[in-house]
Parts: sequence; structure tokens; C-alpha cells
Amino acid sequence: MTRLTCGFLFLSMLAFAPAMTHAAEGKGATYATPEEAAKNHDFVIQGEYTAEGKGLQVLALGEGKFRLIAFKGGLPGAGWDGKEKSAVEGDADKVLEVLSESKFESVERKSDTLGAKAPEGAIVLFDGTKETLEKHWKPGTKMTEDGLLEQGAHGITNAEDFQIHIEFRLPFMPDARGQGRGNSGYYVCGRYEIQMLDSFGLEGLDNECGGIYQASRPAVNMCLPPLAWQTYDVDFTAPKFDADGKKTSNAVVTVKHNGVVIHDQLELKKPTPGGVSGDEKNGAGPVFLQNHGNPVRYRNIWMLPKSATKP
Repeated sequence: MTRLTCGFLFLSMLAFAPAMTHAAEGKGATYATPEEAAKNHDFVIQGEYTAEGKGLQVLALGEGKFRLIAFKGGLPGAGWDGKEKSAVEGDADKVLEVLSESKFESVERKSDTLGAKAPEGAIVLFDGTKETLEKHWKPGTKMTEDGLLEQGAHGITNAEDFQIHIEFRLPFMPDARGQGRGNSGYYVCGRYEIQMLDSFGLEGLDNECGGIYQASRPAVNMCLPPLAWQTYDVDFTAPKFDADGKKTSNAVVTVKHNGVVIHDQLELKKPTPGGVSGDEKNGAGPVFLQNHGNPVRYRNIWMLPKSATKP
């Protein structure tokens, strides 16, 4: 992943930023865009930070409270050894104290595959235009005024063995918890869910971002802060069956989350719950982006059938 450094100017911004009046927002506030969220003091503070040999994630918990997760060696996917970390909770003053003591700098990480262009032979499933919306998605699928696909998108273009690129953005919901916090999911062939969820700063379980529900947790939790654009790059091979309908091989998937491999040649023994095409014998299936009631957004979706790459 690439990163941008904001430096110590950010610390002075925290010190003099006005306190947020949460009562005016109401409990359970949801921010679907960075412009909306920028009005929330907690959003300004939340994020990722680095210092010499250290990484820090500051997770907003609502009501002016935060969880600070410190990683030895650097951030997940960027130096952390996957073992040593610690956590503490506190208010904005506590965050400022920790940042100042260890001379942390704010960083904005971006996936190396963000903005990846569709290669030759790929099918552009969504590029922000009405043309791709109507060609590859069921009637009623919604797009925002600024050209982003909305949650609950059910594709009509099927594929069996392919590579796919999806960019997604999770909302900022500081008061929500668990499955209620920026929830969606990408169902491969409409059957196998790769979870999309605001799991920034969490453990990285099979029902959190990057997890394959009831099948496998991600090797590392690569979830970025909410409202940052994130990427899934997936290589998928469908299960195979003989003439009698007996399965001869399981589905196999490799997943990169924000450019980092989180599942490597993982066998999927069965579909996950909640999909739209549960019978594996059907072979090819569509893209399905789950609607869990949260404003998750998607862009730059393209799929490369493996048949297009064969000589």
C-alpha cells in the first residue's frame, strides 16, 4: 500500500478543534460522505498514525470516546508482526497525549490497486455511467448523483472462473457496533460472501471485513478507516462436478484487500448464508452486493474471465 504523511500540523488541529455537540446529531448518526463526516470532531481524530517502529489506529466509539490500538513494528500489512499489540480507551485529550508522547504522524494509506483500469478482455460491470448500470445490473439498482453504485446491487452478468476488481466505501457510524456498523458484502457468484464491514481496529474475524463468513478469517485485518476507498481483488475458480453431479473439486479463492493477500488459494466447501444463488451446480453466477441497511458505496467494478487470458 502507498501512504501519504500529514505530519505534526495535525496535532495542533486536534488541540484547537471545537468540541462536537453529539446531542445535535442524535444517537446513531450515519455519515455517507467524507464531506458530511468532516463536521464531526471524532471523524477528524479517527485514523492511522505511525512513529519509529510503531503503528497506531484510533477508532471512534461515539460520544467523544476512542479506542487506541498500538502495533509493534508498524501498522497491519505495513510492518506489524501480527502478534504484539495493545489497546486503551479514552477521550480526545487521551488521544492527543499518546500522539504527542510518541511523536506519531497521521498517515492516509491507499491501496496499490485503487483506480486499477480494466485490462484487455475484461467486462466493465460498473464505471459510474448509466450505460453500465442498465447493462449489467437488475432493474431498480440505484446509483448516486455523483456516479456511485448503492448497496443492494444484484448483477445480471454471470461468470464462472474469473478475476474481479471492486472498490468500496464504508460509512462513518461511530455509535454503531458489530454487524450494524457499515455492513455489506460481496457475494462471489452470488454464493460466497466476502464481508464488507467497518472493522477498522477490530480483530479480523470471519464475520468482519475481509472475512468469509463461517469459512475463514482474513490473514490480517486490512480494513481502513470508514469513508476511505478500499479495494477487493479476487481470483476465483468455481467448483467442478462430474457427469453424475458429484463434486470433484471445491471452489478456490484468493483475495487481496487493499493490495494485501488475506486469503491465499482458499478452498470454499459450501456457499455462505444470505446469497442469491445457493446451488453450486449452477456454475456461473452474478455479482451480488448485499443491502444491510447501511449506505455503502461502490465504484470501478470490472471482471476478467479466465477464458480471456488463455492463449
